[in-house]
Amino acid sequence: MVTAVQPVAPPLALPGETPRTARFSVRHLGPNWYAPVMGTAIVGTAGGAFAGGPAVLRPAAAGVWALAALLLAVVLAARAVHWTRHRDRARAHLDDPAVAPFYGCLSMALLAVGAGALGPGRDVLGGSAAPVVAAVLFAVGTVTGLVVAVAVPYLMVVRHRVAPGGASPVWLLPVVAPMVSASSGPLLVPYLPAGQWREALLLASYALFGVSLLATLLILPVVFARLLHHGPLPLALTPALFLVLGPLGQSTTAVNKLADVAPGAVPAPYAQGLGALAVVYGVPVMGFALLWLALAGAMVVRAFRGGMPFTMGWWAFTFPVGTCVTGSQTLAHHTGLTAYAWLAVALYALLVTAWAVASVLTVRGLLRGELLAAPRR
Repeated sequence: MVTAVQPVAPPLALPGETPRTARFSVRHLGPNWYAPVMGTAIVGTAGGAFAGGPAVLRPAAAGVWALAALLLAVVLAARAVHWTRHRDRARAHLDDPAVAPFYGCLSMALLAVGAGALGPGRDVLGGSAAPVVAAVLFAVGTVTGLVVAVAVPYLMVVRHRVAPGGASPVWLLPVVAPMVSASSGPLLVPYLPAGQWREALLLASYALFGVSLLATLLILPVVFARLLHHGPLPLALTPALFLVLGPLGQSTTAVNKLADVAPGAVPAPYAQGLGALAVVYGVPVMGFALLWLALAGAMVVRAFRGGMPFTMGWWAFTFPVGTCVTGSQTLAHHTGLTAYAWLAVALYALLVTAWAVASVLTVRGLLRGELLAAPRR
């Protein structure tokens, strides 16, 4: 979803573009590095959610989730070192409108791994530990996401200076995090005592859904207007267009998962209404997601032909697409349409391909020392 060193890539890069030297150092490791955690976690979670798939899929999904959990621990530790030893760079990241939005990735990485703990992660953690891990990561990720959803827009208003035509899909990152919480909360509802506790978490998840949805509706028109009035994004930034899929697929996933647990948390009339809302909302939103996927895909093909370089921004091809996979899976469950099940399979194939390519190129960039090298303006 982001790059640290590639040329002319401000919204997807940390300050500066081209590396001066290939040197490995956490000094230039920013919040963008949570993107591989998110992309890896969604591969495991979505893969573990397929019903009736190949027998190897479940253990493979558990292995991928374990890898995501390991990556989360590594990046958290590296970021802690970054803040401890390189506070000047950390503060500079907060002051940079191209970098600050990526703090939303921290929350989403925590939530993505936490949600997977109750899916394929259960095979790794065990039945008793999985809910505890999921609850802790949900709580920390939700609080972090709400703080970022307020703090980053505040900084953009009072401290950042955004040039005309500087709107970017990256602006969605801080406000999408509460939507990831909204789709994770329903997984924990059955573990709470019946009555007030379940109802409180259910309605809190709907509130998080509203926070993210309304903020997204404010940002999307600005992003599309930027494309219309200023033309395509620079080549290296083009993958950021896939970030728009995140709130679309994640909101569809959230509203359907909330409907699944509503009967055990709220009275029947409301539970039935929420079940209808899941389909009435999810079907048109997923339709728009497919339209945007086609548009963004065409832009990426154009950029690729124009010489689009590899950046960490290529991770934008993973988590947002993964949310569309889970959204399709939940719609298949609620509508009974086989078409949604096949759509989920097709999108999952795209997700796994994108994840494999981004992973290989990221490892190569790390081994060469390019992705963490000192930037040159």
